[in-house]
Amino acid sequence: MRRSFAFRFTILVLLGLLLGIAAEQVPAGRFWPAAFIALTVPGWLLLLAALTLYWLLRNWRVALLPAVALALVWPQVQRGAALHFKEELKMKNEELIQPDSGAAIPNSSFFISHSRNAVTLLSANVRIFNVYAELHDPTYASSRRMQAWLAAAPADILCLQEFYYEPKPFGERTGVFNAGQTLGAGSGRQAFISTSLTNGIGAEFGLAIFSRFAIVRRGVISFGRLSLNHGMWADLRRPAAPTAGRSRPDTIRVFNVHLQSMSMEEKDIATASSSKAGFDQKGWHLLRLFRNGAMARGWQADTVLARVLRSPYPALLAGDTNDLPYSYAYNRLASRLQNAWEQAGLGPGATYNGRLPGLRIDQQFATPQWQVLGCQVHREIPYSDHFPLEAIYELKR
Repeated sequence: MRRSFAFRFTILVLLGLLLGIAAEQVPAGRFWPAAFIALTVPGWLLLLAALTLYWLLRNWRVALLPAVALALVWPQVQRGAALHFKEELKMKNEELIQPDSGAAIPNSSFFISHSRNAVTLLSANVRIFNVYAELHDPTYASSRRMQAWLAAAPADILCLQEFYYEPKPFGERTGVFNAGQTLGAGSGRQAFISTSLTNGIGAEFGLAIFSRFAIVRRGVISFGRLSLNHGMWADLRRPAAPTAGRSRPDTIRVFNVHLQSMSMEEKDIATASSSKAGFDQKGWHLLRLFRNGAMARGWQADTVLARVLRSPYPALLAGDTNDLPYSYAYNRLASRLQNAWEQAGLGPGATYNGRLPGLRIDQQFATPQWQVLGCQVHREIPYSDHFPLEAIYELKR
């Protein structure tokens, strides 16, 4: 009787997993419950792994069913917990000196000794460099440290979301938020800042790309109207590397995006999950926010993917997608592009720096011309509610 129940439960888990994977293919704008169903995939995968072990100890023939199913859906496992060990990549740890205070700040960056054709891209949601009173400390130390770390990073390209820049001096903050200069000419990079909002003191909010390669063309992708959630792209001209008597393409296209924000407060999530009364107070509101966000991110991902696939050059896409790997937006991008963490990461790769653990909502993707050599999350950089994500790419021979 117990075995019969376990077998029926195994079939139920397999059906649930198939339903969850199918839900990843459905845009929330067509059927919004699919966004919630897709989020059940990690749970079904864990149950499937547990059932595989259970049946191996009791009946190896039955164990073949969940084991084979697990092998067939292995790409789904890699989305949530990538398992890659890149021996050819080494890590270099340096102590960088913060210019304004002399305090040491940690920096770790990939380096590749065997390839001069590699491109390193670092992406981060910098949370407007903590300019608001509820975010910054009295001396703006976290703001300075964040900019100093980014300026000193060896990465060829920086893709930043929730960028904030004060082109003109402003009172006691004079020079603190001069990020356009600090991360641009001040660190040997060219700058492209896409401004979606300018406030009363002339400060700019938006997205930014900083590149050690020459920026030769650029453009903005507005999702209906230009807001903090939009996209940008830049064509970067690299020094050509001769290979087999001919030069590799010397131009690449880089996309930087910030998809629709969740707009959820952690305290509201805590309230909703604490009790029935808490759910009645906050739960339905949070569900509506998630539904509306999933609907917007779905068509935004479609828009961005169409732009990437039309690129005449090898393309890289980075940004804050505000969605988990088990969603329509992520699945849409991953169906045609390589996800850097899936290809070369290790572990869950959580990029959200908050009370909710294990959330990877910042991504990097590459077109098929690239090989992903390494990817890491800079969890040692805690100055924003997102950890920076860095990856190394090389054009295939």
